[in-house]
Amino acid sequence: MNNTKDILRFTTAGSVDDGKSTLIGRLLFDSKQITQDQLEIVQRISERKGMKEIDLSLFTDGLKDERAQGITIDVAYRYFQTEKRKFIIADTPGHLQYTRNMVTGASTANAALILIDARKGVVEQTKRHSFIASLLHIQHLIVCVNKMDLVSYDQSQFEQIVASFRDFAAKLDIVDVQFIPVSALNGDNVVDRSQHMSWYQGSTLLHTLENLSVANDINQIDLRFPVQHAIRVDDEQLKDYRAYAGQIASGIIRVGDEVLVLPSQMQSKVTSIQGMSGQVSEACAPQSVSIELSDELDIARGDMFVKPMNQAESMAQFSAMLCWMSAKPFVPAKKYVIRHTTREAKMMIKSIQYVYDLNALKRMEGVGELKMNDIARVDVQLSSPIFVDSFRKNKATGSFIVMDEQSNETVAAGMIF
Repeated sequence: MNNTKDILRFTTAGSVDDGKSTLIGRLLFDSKQITQDQLEIVQRISERKGMKEIDLSLFTDGLKDERAQGITIDVAYRYFQTEKRKFIIADTPGHLQYTRNMVTGASTANAALILIDARKGVVEQTKRHSFIASLLHIQHLIVCVNKMDLVSYDQSQFEQIVASFRDFAAKLDIVDVQFIPVSALNGDNVVDRSQHMSWYQGSTLLHTLENLSVANDINQIDLRFPVQHAIRVDDEQLKDYRAYAGQIASGIIRVGDEVLVLPSQMQSKVTSIQGMSGQVSEACAPQSVSIELSDELDIARGDMFVKPMNQAESMAQFSAMLCWMSAKPFVPAKKYVIRHTTREAKMMIKSIQYVYDLNALKRMEGVGELKMNDIARVDVQLSSPIFVDSFRKNKATGSFIVMDEQSNETVAAGMIF
């Protein structure tokens, strides 16, 4: 197998009972990603439930509560790989009350796999999840019209759903939408081509995932290197050694490059880059490296290396999209902690511009509180600046989390636009 193949992160979403977990189970099963031990466990559980065939959804539904209810509550992550690519799947909940879980699963995704029940067509939950995928600026949507076996593999039914979804998606910020008619239960067009839908000339789901182009999804233009740790060696022979470790958030850095350090605005030249396998002449996102500079500068965790003519914006006041994740509602004038790349600051939410009504897909103004699963546009004030780009331009430097100062609980996730 090719050890240098890239990773595709994708999330699954849709209405309750659209068959998300069954589809992922089928994908794993038919692509031979299930171990014998896993298969035997799922077979035993399926038999106890009185099922003649194995319950494919059990390969992803990992929590006892959701197995009992037959729904996905938490985000179930699965990893698998084929000859062409590695995959990380986030199987996310369909219920409105678990919006925060979907946001968690979708926040790092390259693509969203939206399921639609062929019998029901585009419903409110389909629209809500597609809307959230658009908010999170997910570049690629794969719409799987599932349960085609229950509509006799009817081409006109599929085409009506495609037309309905395209009409809705025209209002969203989505770059690439593809449609696949499938039956997760029977395996039609999941890994193998369907024998029942000769009218469909497109790719199977697995082939689509393997060949989805995501090379441009990572920003390799704007160098952003948040310093995680300043390295000094307690050794007489290496007493002058000083390097700065971290993960490259975006862009490319090379030996000999001039870099500028935020917030100090000091400049220096890169003399050495140490990667996981030793010295390298250049490195790019999302590699973890340590960097040596030609000058001895006062640099600490939370500082950021950029190019002198291409800097991130230093901001202590801004508006952001926020998903409230805590069971405790937002408290006006309370101080929270923002964590952005490797930098922290005290944070206060000064005002709420509007909250999204995720059922009606409209903005509600004049709202004075945020409850769990609310998505809102807010104005924030920080105690010290952070170094940001627009989320559309750079997910790594355009996103942040909000912590409760006392409990250290993650109360919200945010995006800067």
